[in-house]
Amino acid sequence: MRVLGIDPGLQITGWGIIDVQGSHLSYVDSGIIKSERGAEDALRLAFIHAELKKIISQYEPDTAGVEETFVNNNAASALKLGQARGIALMTPALMGLSVGEYAANKIKKSVVGAGHADKKQIQRMVSVLLPASGKCSADEADALAIAITHAHHGIHRALSSAIV
Repeated sequence: MRVLGIDPGLQITGWGIIDVQGSHLSYVDSGIIKSERGAEDALRLAFIHAELKKIISQYEPDTAGVEETFVNNNAASALKLGQARGIALMTPALMGLSVGEYAANKIKKSVVGAGHADKKQIQRMVSVLLPASGKCSADEADALAIAITHAHHGIHRALSSAIV
């Protein structure tokens, strides 16, 4: 099974793709979608959507995982992140993929073992779990961590509900 992880952001959206065979995970590819700073938000969102469509068409994942919105004190930033997250949820769904959503602390706990891990710890564990990923950016590592979490939790949840 091929899993796409998406770490949404209006400025930078990270993406990562892994293959899952039983309990074995293997790195396929990862990258970032960087929208043009200063462009209208609608154009930035359209760009993220178009790039995600290209990635999904090229790699043909079976399912996708997306990080849930982290709400901070800056309402404007939270709204913009929510818009990017909407694109990250909508694009794979429109292309026929099932989409799972995961809180940041669940992702951290799944990959690092601690719900309050920092970005460096996530990068380190992603490189241990997926050695072929090499030295990827924090946004790529986050997206790969989301894919790993979805592989461990989302796929098992889908199988459980299919059996019932």
